[in-house]
Amino acid sequence: MNSTVDSIKKIFGIPALVVLTLWVIHIFKLLPAYKYGLQPRVWDAITGIFTSPLIHSGYEHLSSNSVPLFVLMSMILFFYRRVAIPSIIIIYLFTGIAVWLFARPANHIGASGVVYGLVSFMFWSGLFRRNMRSIVLALVILIMYSGYFHGILPNQEGISWESHLFGAIVGIFAAYLLKGVKEEGEEEEEHVWEDEEPRYFFPRDLFEKTLEEREMDKLLGDD
Repeated sequence: MNSTVDSIKKIFGIPALVVLTLWVIHIFKLLPAYKYGLQPRVWDAITGIFTSPLIHSGYEHLSSNSVPLFVLMSMILFFYRRVAIPSIIIIYLFTGIAVWLFARPANHIGASGVVYGLVSFMFWSGLFRRNMRSIVLALVILIMYSGYFHGILPNQEGISWESHLFGAIVGIFAAYLLKGVKEEGEEEEEHVWEDEEPRYFFPRDLFEKTLEEREMDKLLGDD
């Protein structure tokens, strides 16, 4: 009973704490965007790799990221418990690194890159793992977030499409990197017939003897 309660707290508690942190930071303006945003290839702003996903331009921006962030983190923590934390860390850090290295000069803020990474991870995990549960989850994600594809298209004014694109790419990388870590219920079942001797419906030397030789075998009682 205690383990179940602890699991529930972890599955929903961690995402709730993350989202609450984002709201506290925004309400009290704890991380000014001009100072803690991510500015590509500016060494003084490299800390933005860690801080920029925590900053949002307004309540609409924050609200649009809060719900999918909570839902996706909860899903990963529930269905991919063994790789949930590593996958989230990989997506968070490497998305920021990729934006800092390759994005256009601007002040990139917001958790949308992480959201795209989580969507991508959930979808591609289904393709890489190829078990029924993961495939169904991938289809659910495709239905729920298919509209997100538009967000990776370039040259969108006021939108860090680079964060979306690199988040999606990092999500694919994380899904591939962690695909070999089997979750509970994903362990491959051993097939009982694998160790059995093969069965043949016809004699294995059916085409190796002539008709006369076979007739002689019958007379001699050789099966």
